[in-house]
Amino acid sequence: MIDKTYGLSKFPKDTSYAMAYVPFQQEDSEVYSADQGFSQGTMFPELNKPFYIGMCGGNNE
Repeated sequence: MIDKTYGLSKFPKDTSYAMAYVPFQQEDSEVYSADQGFSQGTMFPELNKPFYIGMCGGNNE
């Protein structure tokens, strides 16, 4: 929506390799309740990317 409304890209024009970028949050995105957002660390389910140790294809020993 931001690209259509304002003519902006979700990412910077000249992105670098190995740099983390977070796209602009869309206005019509779903949001968690305040309690759930606080416990998840974000209000936006699409940005909720939990880290699970051992779930990246490595050895789980």
